[in-house]
Amino acid sequence: MSIIAQHGEIFIILACIFGFFMAWGVGANDVANAMGTSVGSKAITIKQAILIAMVFEFLGAWLAGGEVTSTIRGGIISPDLLAENPQLLVYGMLSALLAAAIWLLVASAKGWPVSTTHSIVGAIVGFGAVGLGVEAVAWGKVGQIASSWLVSPLLAGSIAFMLFKSVQHLIFENEDPFAAAKRYVPMYIFLVGFIVAMVTLTKGLKHIGLDFGFGASALLSILFGLVIMGLGGWLESRVTRVKREDDAFGFNGVERVFGVLMLFTACAMAFAHGSNDVANAVGPLAAVISVVQSEGVIDSAALVPWWVLVLGGVGIVVGLATYGHRVIATVGTGITELTPSRGFAATLAAATTVVLASGTGLPISTTHTLVGAVLGVGLARGMAALNLRVIGTIVMSWLITLPAGAGLAILFFFMFKGMFG
Repeated sequence: MSIIAQHGEIFIILACIFGFFMAWGVGANDVANAMGTSVGSKAITIKQAILIAMVFEFLGAWLAGGEVTSTIRGGIISPDLLAENPQLLVYGMLSALLAAAIWLLVASAKGWPVSTTHSIVGAIVGFGAVGLGVEAVAWGKVGQIASSWLVSPLLAGSIAFMLFKSVQHLIFENEDPFAAAKRYVPMYIFLVGFIVAMVTLTKGLKHIGLDFGFGASALLSILFGLVIMGLGGWLESRVTRVKREDDAFGFNGVERVFGVLMLFTACAMAFAHGSNDVANAVGPLAAVISVVQSEGVIDSAALVPWWVLVLGGVGIVVGLATYGHRVIATVGTGITELTPSRGFAATLAAATTVVLASGTGLPISTTHTLVGAVLGVGLARGMAALNLRVIGTIVMSWLITLPAGAGLAILFFFMFKGMFG
């Protein structure tokens, strides 16, 4: 107890600095998942992407990011084992934040879209297994998270493949693609509104006192989808048929109709992402604050203070604005060539996978989901449409993430233990 009483303020200051650094990493790397497809398909510019993300990532983090992630704070390591030595949890969470943030800095500099969830999970597993003992780690939970590496890209890729095939069949193979786009795109806009409302209602909003059941969430999501469909229909009516000489089939107008749709998916994915992934930065930070303020009592269900969510939201926005362009380029243009219609299929498939995972409780990574969805869209056009070298590099960076986070966290854990213990 005396260590926490003696150094409590230093622990909180370090946790805030490392938490901000981690949130910066989430912005620099993970936000590309929400924005990469929109920028890559040229539906919005990189400046517009940064502005949209600044508003919607921050709102998502602040309004809906407060549902305490029990997995990050109490699901991977049993808090009961630390009741006698609460300072070990503080050292561990500080080292996990710093380790994950450094790995995200390296990955972002290289333009690798890695999983922030797996970075922080790897770091917590590392300090838990070495600092506390192998039996302290809930290996079943870790195995479940590792299985999502395969499940989420496959599921998102399959949905994206089917969505893009439906777009090809209903619109691009029609005698009048532009008229068909005007007819069918409102249905896709409804789908976007419905799916993203479901993401938000099933994964967030508990923090501000709104905890809906699955049925109520579905009903509200249908209403939201209809409102978005009406707004999208009005915007779409302003897109006129422009015939260009280099566009014999009139596909240019079709892609402009899908451009309207991509604007909605960009805003919605940014909000959903902010609400989900801010937890990677603020979960360990909130754990440190809770232990210090309660003078050593470990409570994995303590509420996250509002200013911690603001700190996380600001960190995400700063990370995207300063370094996010590298990973956006990889997701948006490196894997396969994207147009608004292809980008829409990938984004909606990723959002759908997040909803299905929320319903079943499967821990998944937004990064793996979105990269899988972009791959699915590329495959719908044939193997030649994919850049296999870039895909190989991405898969390698995924495999390195857990051991890199774990190795760094072990190093920092013993460093903090030596400094304060």
